[in-house]
Amino acid sequence: SRNTLREAFRLLGHERLLDHRLNRGVFVRLPSVEDVSDLYTMRRVLEGAAVRREASRQALALIEEAVRDAERAAAQGDWQGVGTANIRYHQALVGLHGSPRLDETMRQLLAELRLVFHVMDNPRAFHEPFIDRNRALLALLAEGRTEEAAAYLDDYFDEAERLLIHAYQPNG
Repeated sequence: SRNTLREAFRLLGHERLLDHRLNRGVFVRLPSVEDVSDLYTMRRVLEGAAVRREASRQALALIEEAVRDAERAAAQGDWQGVGTANIRYHQALVGLHGSPRLDETMRQLLAELRLVFHVMDNPRAFHEPFIDRNRALLALLAEGRTEEAAAYLDDYFDEAERLLIHAYQPNG
């Protein structure tokens, strides 16, 4: 029904996934360069604090599973699958906090980030280097080297943010 659609559009707009333009309709939102930077600011806070926590075997198993799924998808040339596994990887990192509220915040942030990934002309060029980086970060976590993991993640985010902002540049 119309009311159901309106409510769905309102909720998706609230999550910053849709834009409602008066007398024009509802459109999938295209995040700006400023949005990309803000998303990475949030990620640095959420995930940076998460990797400073000691990881349980169960948490490490979820992170490992996401890494293996990304490696399998890459071997099959499924770069959308790599992206999906990468999303699960980062959700699992925030899961180290053990907070349902932070998990939900990360879920919303990652949904918005998926819109950003659509500007990438070559998803392989973007996702491929991060497969090995995810494995390296997992190794640091498994060894309990949390401060090194946090520093590694900062560098990781600097590179990812740079690549995405570059994709937004004209003729990027």
